[in-house]
Amino acid sequence: GSRPAAPKDCRYAWAYLFGAVCPARGVGAGLVLPAANAAMMTLHLAEISRQVAPDAHAVVIMDGAGWHQTGGKLRLPANITPLRLPPYAPELNPVENIWALLRSNKLANRVYDTYDDILDACADAWNWLTQQPERITTIASRSWAQVSQ
Repeated sequence: GSRPAAPKDCRYAWAYLFGAVCPARGVGAGLVLPAANAAMMTLHLAEISRQVAPDAHAVVIMDGAGWHQTGGKLRLPANITPLRLPPYAPELNPVENIWALLRSNKLANRVYDTYDDILDACADAWNWLTQQPERITTIASRSWAQVSQ
């Protein structure tokens, strides 16, 4: 087959959607940020920390992205522990399925007039997802990530 025609735009501006989900509770914490670096990841971890249930502790699955590294700048809140994935194994990270869903349903093949339109589209896509707790649970649950008490 051939690829369908898609709109093209030679301008570029970047926005980064940082997101994490809790499949057990069907909730998510996300931020749309201007860069992908340790400072922005620290902001995202603080947002996740605020969303963790009281008296609970979050395990955040992280791949080997440079902004996920703790060396020097990344600050982990006390109620978060990272679970580091092996290199080159994105299929182990459940949030990759979330990104695929958002790209195929809300963020693909569009041209935006302004940077604010890009930010709005990212926020709208994330809000659309977080209004569907059952979908979050279905997409992000992994049997190997279950913790029994």
